[in-house]
Amino acid sequence: MKIAVVILNWNGEALLERFLPSVMEHSKGAEIHVVDNASTDGSIAFLQEHYPTIGIVQNDSNGGFAKGYNDGLKSIEADIYCLLNSDVEVTPNWLEPIKETFEKFPEAAIIQPKILDLKQKDHFEYAGAAGGFIDMLGYPFCRGRIFQSIEKDEGQYDDIKEVFWATGACMFIKPEVFWQLHGFDEDYFAHQEEIDLCWRAKNAGHKVYYVGLSSVYHLGGSTLSNMNPKKTYLNFRNSLYSITKNLPRKKAFPIILLRLLLDAIAAARFIFQLKLDHCWAILKAHFSFYAHFGKMYKKREKANFILKYYPVTSIVWSYFVHHIKNFNILVKD
Repeated sequence: MKIAVVILNWNGEALLERFLPSVMEHSKGAEIHVVDNASTDGSIAFLQEHYPTIGIVQNDSNGGFAKGYNDGLKSIEADIYCLLNSDVEVTPNWLEPIKETFEKFPEAAIIQPKILDLKQKDHFEYAGAAGGFIDMLGYPFCRGRIFQSIEKDEGQYDDIKEVFWATGACMFIKPEVFWQLHGFDEDYFAHQEEIDLCWRAKNAGHKVYYVGLSSVYHLGGSTLSNMNPKKTYLNFRNSLYSITKNLPRKKAFPIILLRLLLDAIAAARFIFQLKLDHCWAILKAHFSFYAHFGKMYKKREKANFILKYYPVTSIVWSYFVHHIKNFNILVKD
């Protein structure tokens, strides 16, 4: 099984210098590639001098995460793509459990490993944790992470489990599935494009898995932190995009209306917290969604839409009203 580990880079020379050593050391048998989004720092010169065996794909512009990978992967051949963030430290033997899972479960199209926090290594990391889910209203959350509540890794998710979405921080995907789905939606630019891709994959009959026997450490926030208003904008807008594209029509419209109401409540909460820039980010997200609604609606896949895809009805209600912050308690509840 030929795995291509593909790292997207934009002005990340310092990250490449810090994190490439672990990738090179622990990825024997895999090909390593860096897709560069028109960096203006010394990234390319650094790679050419210190890592001459790494394949370099140079994109003409910075099209963000989605377009960057879509363009870069066109020239890379492999049985499996591993899309790896430039701020991830991998561990010994991280690839073997992934290979074994693809072989054991041929229906698996997408897999993610356990994502741990590089800054606090005994805790899960925000972006993906132990595999992603969404609730009935399209809100994403993870095993090991619900909103800002992060669980300690105590082996509770050392399993192999089908999940709804896999994180873009470290995503393994079969190339034939990636291209069947036409790759990431470039209108997302960044954030939640992996949720949309996994949602479309599931609507097309593919399966997404989490493999807890493989683990990596993610720095997180190297591009945009969780508290950055631009990330708030992208997350709120792109979540509405995904609902519009991937839910059956009869479900999509009432859920969109309810989400718009809940977004307004979130904006009011930001006002009370004096985070006016985040409130403005939500308003801008709505304006962008309205402007692009027709375009998103035309992208709806001609497939059997997944009707049951969530373990809970409302993660917002469970978390903020019932104060449930642990995934296992949430599901049992």
